[in-house]
Amino acid sequence: MREQPQDGQANLTATLLLVGLIVALVWVWKRIPPAMQDELVERAIPLTLLGLAMALCVWFVVRKLKRRRGDRLERDRLMLRFERETSPEKRLDLAFELIELNRYKRKGLERVAPAMAELFATTLKTALGDKQHRIRGMAASHLGVLQDKTTVPLLLAALEDDHAYVRASAALALGRMRASEAKAKLESVMRDDWDQTVRSRAREALERLT
Repeated sequence: MREQPQDGQANLTATLLLVGLIVALVWVWKRIPPAMQDELVERAIPLTLLGLAMALCVWFVVRKLKRRRGDRLERDRLMLRFERETSPEKRLDLAFELIELNRYKRKGLERVAPAMAELFATTLKTALGDKQHRIRGMAASHLGVLQDKTTVPLLLAALEDDHAYVRASAALALGRMRASEAKAKLESVMRDDWDQTVRSRAREALERLT
């Protein structure tokens, strides 16, 4: 709560400095001879703009590299926590967090991928009931990220789940895996499922198989 007035004061100071700088630049510009103004417009200003553009590109690249490095360090930290954690519930939370942090890609998670796939498969089979449909759905979807083909039969069974979210997630996972053995079942789901989202996910999965 105490930091808010300080932040506001800092923003006000920065705004006043910016306004003062603009006023000073306008004052200086008006006192430059017209011939020099023309030369500045023709040469100096384009070069300045080019320099600013290059500086902006460098800043963007450096920022992106720093963010990737930060994500990589955080991913390594979470993987270590996942490996050391003994509570199934906390391990599941860490596994979900890892997949999301890694932008739903398997690369970089190879070390823990088999253990995570086993955990997601167990969750999909044991998190029963309507209240746990979201957990089942997330487990199904994340199995597709890990590309573990041994879980295809489990995902095919999940296409029969009572909850549409789980069925849609299973279809998404099968598409991510490009599981050709699921083609017939996905065609049936796309044609017959009552939920539009499930049908759409099945169609998207089939498009990945072609």
